[in-house]
Amino acid sequence: MVLASGNSSSHPAFFILLGIPGLESFQFWIAFPFCAMYAVAIIGNITLLHVIRIDHTLHEPMYLFLAMLTITDLVLSSSTQPKMLAIFWFHAHEIEYHACLIQVFFIHAFSSVESGVLMAMALDRYVAICFPLQHSSILTPSVVTRLGAVVLLRGLLWVSPFCLMVSRMPFCQHQVIPQSYCEHMAVLKLVCADTSINRGYGLFVAFSVSGLDMIVISTSYVMILRAVLQLPSGEARLKAFGTCASHICVILALYIPALFSFLTHRFGHHVPQVVHILFANLYLLVPPMLNPIIYGVRTKQIRDRVTQGCCGKDL
Repeated sequence: MVLASGNSSSHPAFFILLGIPGLESFQFWIAFPFCAMYAVAIIGNITLLHVIRIDHTLHEPMYLFLAMLTITDLVLSSSTQPKMLAIFWFHAHEIEYHACLIQVFFIHAFSSVESGVLMAMALDRYVAICFPLQHSSILTPSVVTRLGAVVLLRGLLWVSPFCLMVSRMPFCQHQVIPQSYCEHMAVLKLVCADTSINRGYGLFVAFSVSGLDMIVISTSYVMILRAVLQLPSGEARLKAFGTCASHICVILALYIPALFSFLTHRFGHHVPQVVHILFANLYLLVPPMLNPIIYGVRTKQIRDRVTQGCCGKDL
């Protein structure tokens, strides 16, 4: 194997991504539904972003956060899917060392950003339902912008040490990653050194990012539930729940596969590898595909605007 020497470590010139071990003979056909889901994610998110951009009535906190979510989904899905399809269709298993670390950075940084945006959207729903008269004065455009900047910086700053620490460590002769993309824990398993600090930092980031976000989201919805149940009419309660339904669906679509992938990577030694890798792939593809569909179908303003565009009106 070819090794490149650095100041403090040696690393392989490239890694080998296997794709989905155990399903090699089916990967060519598996790529078709993956490609279809990726196409839906790209078209759906670009359409949603375009609608929010051109319709000034949608320049409210909820839709501005939604625009941030669509950009995050585009980056997150595009960081893995083109290479994955190249592996499945063209057997392009090699990935250059630095390209692998860049992929690690984008996957984890923008997963953190997506989680943070969902947290910000939960806060928006909390303010909108519990303090409706003060909503526009509390969540001003400048506050929304600052929240988005904090979420982005948190993802970039928290995840950057992953790549910096790994890049300064020596690698073993083994250069095969039994997945379809470069993920922090998978790359870490190829290091020939003590990785306890890296693993500890990974757990810290997971709990300080996703853990904190889930606590804020859960607390927000507990407060929302209390406020909604105190509304006098059933119609008002139903309308309030309806404004939160899309966001809850998006949260579940992200966190269920994410938690499964995270827990099985570290503790699920008895989970079949093929199941873990399939969930890891779907975790980065299903939420970006579902988010524009969920919001497009359930949000009347967006649905009407897209319908007008399809009919050739106003767009």
